[in-house]
Amino acid sequence: MSGRREEILDAALAVADERGLEAVSMRAVADRVGVTPMALYRHVEDKAALLDGMVGRLLAALLPSETVEDQTWDERLGALARACRAVTHRHPWAAYLLFSRPAVTPDAVRAVDIIYTALIEAGVPEPEVPRLERLVSTFAIGFAASEASGRFASGTLDPRGRRGRLPEGELPGHSRLAPWLDLPVDLTAEFEADLDDIRRLVEAVARRQD
Repeated sequence: MSGRREEILDAALAVADERGLEAVSMRAVADRVGVTPMALYRHVEDKAALLDGMVGRLLAALLPSETVEDQTWDERLGALARACRAVTHRHPWAAYLLFSRPAVTPDAVRAVDIIYTALIEAGVPEPEVPRLERLVSTFAIGFAASEASGRFASGTLDPRGRRGRLPEGELPGHSRLAPWLDLPVDLTAEFEADLDDIRRLVEAVARRQD
């Protein structure tokens, strides 16, 4: 990546951090860099390419900085998922962007390839690998997005107020689960438990071909 392109993407990330993803535009980024919008087009074709480049920069942060040859497949998947969560903690808008753009830049494609190779090593049949990659990616990004948006924030047990307009009558699921719905939640522990469940799911899919 050229130094100028890297500077442009850094500026785009800074604009999103300060003013939200919707504030990212060619003009806003050009102003941040200190050039005219036309000067950006030598390095970034258009806003779509700018957003794709931002996805690449975010996913580059998920790539291991050192060798992972000694890690098992599930350790590699876990490390990638935790890195995705950490990136979204630093950039709360990132989950929406990751959900809305395909992985097309070199760093983005390398991040996806880590998941592919981990699933292949786990013994998942190759036709099933893309599906499970989507499941793993959606879990990691979705969990992080829910944290960033406040969806997982604690509240009072008021199903009508929390869920919006509901039909008259008792909500049997809410009533039965009332003692557990509003206890303080250790989201890190829940995240790790979810990763364990995903590991078992991957192993179950791998066993199907035995």
